[in-house]
Amino acid sequence: MTHTRFAFVKAQWHADIVDRAYDGFTQTIPAREVDVFDVPGAFEMPLMARDLALTGTYAAVVCAAFVVDGGIYRHDFVAQSVVDGLMRVGLDTGVPVLSVSLTPHQYQETEHHNAIYRAHFLEKGREAAEAALGILKARAALRADAA
Repeated sequence: MTHTRFAFVKAQWHADIVDRAYDGFTQTIPAREVDVFDVPGAFEMPLMARDLALTGTYAAVVCAAFVVDGGIYRHDFVAQSVVDGLMRVGLDTGVPVLSVSLTPHQYQETEHHNAIYRAHFLEKGREAAEAALGILKARAALRADAA
């Protein structure tokens, strides 16, 4: 069965920045082929990704979050847990799960930094769309070769 739908999961922390990843994604993959799901933060993305992958509806699940250093070391643990969880979802379900989850070394909530990261998320969203299409193409070729 060929899927033409994609799930896009967005963490709501720093939504003004994170939402740009969706904008970039839909510059390559039409918005009409993408279902959007908002979650409170990055930590909730692996569970949502798993639930979406298990529906059998989506060709790929893309997750976007901005995990910043709020003055404690928690962001390192969150970022690592999220990426590990997303990878596990993809491996366990067989559905590609892509991450646009970024953790900057230096972030200050200034208009200058926000503009930089909004632009960066736009680009990373485009890259995620290209990666999603690329992995689907590669897997289709693998199936064709095996047939």
